[in-house]
Amino acid sequence: MRQTTRPTLQGTFGMAASSHWLVAGTAMGVLERGGNAFDAAVAAAFVEHVVEPNENSPGGDANIIFASAADNSPRVLCGQGPAPAGATIAHYTGLGLEVVPGTGSLAPAIPGAIDAWLLLLRDYGTMRLREVIEPAIGYAENGHPIIADVSAKVTEMQEMFRTEWTTSAELYLTRGRPPLPGEMHRNPALARTWQRLLAEAESVGGDREAQLEKARKVWSEGFVAEEIAAFAEKPVMDSSGERHSGVLTGADLSGYRAHYEEALTYTYGDWTVAKSGPWGQSPVFLQQLALLPDPGELEYGSADLVHLVAEAVKLSFADREAWYGDGFDTPMDALLSAEYNKQRRELIGDRASRELRPGSPGGREPVLPARLRTAVDDSQAPGIGEPTTRYVKAKTDGDTCHFDIVDRWGNMISGTPSGGWLHSNPVIPSLGFPLGTRLQMTWLEPGYPTSLTPGHRPRTTLSPGLALREGVPALAFGTPGGDAQDQWAYNFFLGVAVGGLTLQEAADAPGWHTMSFPNSFYPRASQPASLYLEDRHSPDVIADLRRRGHEVTVVEPWSLGRLSAVARDPHTGVVSAGASPREMRPYAVGR
Repeated sequence: MRQTTRPTLQGTFGMAASSHWLVAGTAMGVLERGGNAFDAAVAAAFVEHVVEPNENSPGGDANIIFASAADNSPRVLCGQGPAPAGATIAHYTGLGLEVVPGTGSLAPAIPGAIDAWLLLLRDYGTMRLREVIEPAIGYAENGHPIIADVSAKVTEMQEMFRTEWTTSAELYLTRGRPPLPGEMHRNPALARTWQRLLAEAESVGGDREAQLEKARKVWSEGFVAEEIAAFAEKPVMDSSGERHSGVLTGADLSGYRAHYEEALTYTYGDWTVAKSGPWGQSPVFLQQLALLPDPGELEYGSADLVHLVAEAVKLSFADREAWYGDGFDTPMDALLSAEYNKQRRELIGDRASRELRPGSPGGREPVLPARLRTAVDDSQAPGIGEPTTRYVKAKTDGDTCHFDIVDRWGNMISGTPSGGWLHSNPVIPSLGFPLGTRLQMTWLEPGYPTSLTPGHRPRTTLSPGLALREGVPALAFGTPGGDAQDQWAYNFFLGVAVGGLTLQEAADAPGWHTMSFPNSFYPRASQPASLYLEDRHSPDVIADLRRRGHEVTVVEPWSLGRLSAVARDPHTGVVSAGASPREMRPYAVGR
């Protein structure tokens, strides 16, 4: 057994792993009180909104994949809201814009996360809303320790907060300066929002489902929706360098409801991996699997494997640009077919490709937006994450959060909440959170899979994962990381499926990713042939990859990927968990 930073936890009762220790602890507390994995997930999500405001808020979105022990079938719960009715290409280009700003009032999709979590609690949970929301109210009202990334992000944004987004200054600069790591921070407005929502939900009587339906209505049509719609009308300084009013309205909010979808699956070796559909980037994970030879032909950790996978990533993400989009006729069966991937595999040579090469599944010719046909090459662009305003000197990217939970009955869930970052929009003062900026992932050119279209979801990068063995859910996993999510999580999965690693060994393994394709986030740059590797890779591997033409950037040793995972042995019922030590806040707990 390899030395790991932490043990792979094992037990029989339940496990929770997350990108933040308070979230994992909250989830485990719900399991200890008799809740199931879905109760725990909802409690975890509400706490995420409080303790990682640089990575998500109630104004954001969520992608969720889960399996109930009642039927073992993987399902997707989509908490990604679509573009508002007024979010037309004509409106944005009429403002003189060529791309959707990365911040501000023009960038929010309809916030979908809260309705999704309430729907999950109604249909699959067992607890009342009060039982799962009280931990979040407690942290918002009484305080929680500020993490280093929040301190750094507020520090970067403080001048913006003081001069433009003054409502954010009122929340994050209460001491006259940014909060320091470890200082206690309160969000009284958010606590009041949840207390009022809970009171209105409980006003309908004691029926659990009626309370949850009332909470959904209050969110989408009541005081929350009214405050969101009123604030969205106000002009906000954004990453274009100008102030714009938003297009999100009360009608948009009242017309949205989260929904379930069937998961996409692909079988590789003994594993069947389940992901959400091509309205988001998730299927690139499955395409990457389809491009690999059999597991027995791979040497985990070798330069050969890194090169092969990096080139497969480029091909898969090129297909993402040409073929993925909500409401688009994505030829998913053809993209995962053996014939198509045999042809695509032949494009992988001994040298690193610098081209964006989408394929022609089923004989259909790909068409790319003009900005991609003349690809922006920016070697100085951030490697991952969600950049902020163009005129803010950002030392840290934004990001996302993630958690995985399994209970003693075999229920399993993987959730990736994101959006509504503290650096995406000003805080709505009466509610205690900002809106998201997911529309920055759309193009202001018509006729493409991800063209800005009212009622269509932007192509999110959120990508939780679930894997089955012998038809039974056995692994839930994922990571924050924007475009790198389906690379870091992919490397983790190969560690387990090919390398035979334990969960913690795979989470600890040296990370890497490429950005040799258009970034999903403003300003949508690409870095051809780029390859970022943690310096824990062997010098021989790094030198070999450079000889093959990869533009290698060696980064700090524990910097790429806040992975977490839970597993369950379908034969013994033993549950396990692991979490990356990166950034010193992911944790796994269980017994």
